[in-house]
Parts: sequence; C-alpha cells; structure tokens
Amino acid sequence: MSILSAILQAVVQGLTEFLPVSSSGHLALVQHFTNVQPEDATFLSAIMHLGTLVDVFIAFRKTILNLIVEFFAMLRDLFTGKFRIKGMNGYRRMILMLILSLVPLFIILPFKGYYDELVAQSNLIFLGGCFLLTSILLYISDRCVKGKKDEQSMKARDALIIGTAQGIAVLPGVSRSGSTVAASLICGLSKKFAVQFSFILGIPAILGAGLVEIKDAIEMQASIEWLPVLIGFIVSAITGLFAIKMVNWLIKSEKFRIFAYYTMILGVVVIGLGIYTLITG
Repeated sequence: MSILSAILQAVVQGLTEFLPVSSSGHLALVQHFTNVQPEDATFLSAIMHLGTLVDVFIAFRKTILNLIVEFFAMLRDLFTGKFRIKGMNGYRRMILMLILSLVPLFIILPFKGYYDELVAQSNLIFLGGCFLLTSILLYISDRCVKGKKDEQSMKARDALIIGTAQGIAVLPGVSRSGSTVAASLICGLSKKFAVQFSFILGIPAILGAGLVEIKDAIEMQASIEWLPVLIGFIVSAITGLFAIKMVNWLIKSEKFRIFAYYTMILGVVVIGLGIYTLITG
C-alpha cells in the first residue's frame, strides 16, 4: 500500500469517526473506488481506529479520569456493603448509564459480520440506504426541542435508547457518533452532555473494532507495511482530534443539520451508483 493511500484513508477515518457521517461507510467508498483490497486495508484500519481512540482520551481526559476513579470507589463500596443507589453522584450515575447503554450493542453485535459482507460484496445500494438512515436520525434530532438533561437527570430509558442507536450503527454507512448524538438529543440531553456521553460511550466500540480488525488481519496473514501504518496512525489521530472540536462547535452553533443534508445527498448518489453498476455489470 502506498503512503498516499494510507494518508487518504487516515484522513477519512479521522474525520468521519467523529463527524456524523459514518467512518465505515466512507472508508468502504474510498477503498471501493481506489481498488484497495480488504486484506491490504484491515491492519491499517485497526491501527487508525486506535489512533482515533487516543483522541477521545485527550478530548475528555478530565471526565474519563473522574469516571475511572469513581468506578474503583464504587467497587470498593460494593464489596464493603456501602453502595447505595440513592444519592449517587453524577459520575457514578454516568457509569451506570454507560454500562446500560452497552447492553443493546452486545445483542446486535453478532450480526455485524453479515452486514459487513454486504458491503464487501460492493453492495452500494445497501450502503446508500444506510447513509439515508443516518440522515433521517440527524434530521429528527435537529427538529427536537433542545433538552437540559445531564448525568444526574438522564434516565435508564434514555441510556437504552442511546445504546440501541449505537447498536444500529454496526451497519456500514450508519454513523456511530451521529446516531448516538442524535438519540441523545432526541432523549433530551443537553448538547454538551450529549457529545460527551456519546463519545465516551464509543470507547468500547472503537477499541473493539480495532481489536477485531487486528484479529482479522492475523487470520488473513496480511502483510504489514509499517511505514504506511505508522503514518496512518498519526494522521488519523490528528484529524480525529480536529473532528471532535468541530462537532462541539457545530452543535453549539446550530449547524449540525448540515450533515443530515450531506448524508441524504450522499445516500441518493451511492444508491444511484449501485443501480448503475447493476445495470451495466
């Protein structure tokens, strides 16, 4: 794989991992039209996922550190019989909401391979339909009354809805960040907390995706070109951090709806290309 190809894929991965437009869908398109073979891209994709994971820890380091400290304090209270549901502080409630949000993902995750296979078969119609689903979620969230819920006031129902949205995002072309932020806004979370909760919730998903792709690369005995991989890691991390800052700005400035229109247009174009490919062979 050339260094230029690695940079192109890393820029796409870094930006689209956090912008609500689907990293898996855009990477699939880039690899489809640049003739990158799956066995050549699997290990690079895994490392790029880890690069964007670093960004989450950098951008939300204070909250994540507090969650880690509170998690171990909660375990201590559990083993000493001091744990109480009532009167929990915000970080403890957020931990429980994050755990609850992961339940739907584990139920849906076993079906991910089937959907990935559809895209691997260059099923552009399916991929375009998934982009349209992202567009619908973003449009609905933009039309909702802006909420004020935070870690102290969000409910278990909200966590399950957001978790289900993340589960749906195993579909290539459905944005994980877009669907979870949209679901958070629909549930009435404040803009700031919606982004924070969504991106921290994504840590297990991003880490899991990276580890699965490393396993797949090992099973395929893929040849590893370390220079493009290293460059891909650095570029994806840099562009990913930029994308997180952009998402925060777009939500605060009421410009998040731009991505609803973008994914709608992209979905229609990709479906059109898929139909054209079927007709022409």
